[in-house]
This record gives sequence, structure tokens and C-alpha cells, in this order.
Amino acid sequence: MPPMLSRLLILLCLLLAVPVADAARPPVNPDDTLVMELKSGTVLIQMRPDLAPIHVARIKQLVRRGYYDGVAFHRVIAGFIAQTGDRSGTGRGGTGRWLDLEPSKEPHVRGAVSMARGLNRNSGDSQFFILTGQDASLDGNYTLWGHVIKGLDLIDKLKAGDKKKDGYVKEPDRVISMRVQSDPPRPPKPAPPAKPAAPPK
Repeated sequence: MPPMLSRLLILLCLLLAVPVADAARPPVNPDDTLVMELKSGTVLIQMRPDLAPIHVARIKQLVRRGYYDGVAFHRVIAGFIAQTGDRSGTGRGGTGRWLDLEPSKEPHVRGAVSMARGLNRNSGDSQFFILTGQDASLDGNYTLWGHVIKGLDLIDKLKAGDKKKDGYVKEPDRVISMRVQSDPPRPPKPAPPAKPAAPPK
């Protein structure tokens, strides 16, 4: 095979190896990137205002208030999901401000960051989850607003809960701090008082 043809085939194979979802994402922008500090290291989340502008704006607002500092990963199911964002630690709390669903065709694949909600489709508040697996049934039914671009292996290692109790965790791992990457670092807010995780009703 001629060297030029061989190089073209290699290049084509490399291009085909890039996941379609990754190729379709916009360039990473520090103004739309979250820095999440865990005791095990740093996680970077690329936010997607092109998919969910209302949710991204609200998440940035809460992050800048220090809302997520010290918050527990209260629900973790190994190989599926890690959920946080409730300062009560029970999985039933929030800010009291609901957001309307912003559905998209973006798939809920491993590394996707999406808004948790109740039975009401328009009940997203402060809680969100990171997928460590994938679930197509979530597509279009939950607001996907970001993707983990660094540190997904650290999310994999979070303390998992009991699957029989829907993954609710006793003595959970916590977010140390979160900030928008373009913002200057700041001291984290104190963690909320520890409360026992409440199993689902």
C-alpha cells in the first residue's frame, strides 16, 4: 500500500474513533466550565448553555453563592449515577425555586450531567446527577446541562449507597467546593450540618 494512502486510512480511523456526541459539543469555555473539588481531586464539568440556558444560568448563580460547597453526594448507585445538590442531605431539599424542563436530543451517556426532579417535569431545582453509566430512558425527560470532561474516574470512586434503598448513602462523600473556572478561587463555605440520608418514600 502506498505510504500516502496508508496515512489517509489511519487518519480516517482516528476520526471515526471520536464519539459523535463529543464531536458535536461546542469548544470548552472557562465561563461555562465548573471546577468541582473533591477530597480525591478535581472534576471539570463543561456546561451546555446551548442545550439548557436557563439551567446553566441558575447553576452558575448557585455556584457563585457557594451553595454546593460541602454538599453531600447523597445518592450514589455504582455504575449508574451520583446525585448531589441538596444541602439538607436528605435528597428531598432544594432552594424552593423550580425550573421548567429544557428537553434536548442530547443522549444521557456516561459523563452526562443532568437535573434531578420529582414527578413534575418542571420541578428541577438545585439537585443534579452525573451518570457513571447510561440510560436512554432519561433522554428528553430530564434537563441535560453539562458533561464531565475531567475527573469522571473520581466520580466512579464515590462512596456508593445501598441499591435496595435507591442508592442513598450513609456518611457520604462531599463536594468540597465548586466555582466557575473563569472566577478567581475563593475559600469554600462551611459544610451544612450532617443529617442522616433519608430513604425514598
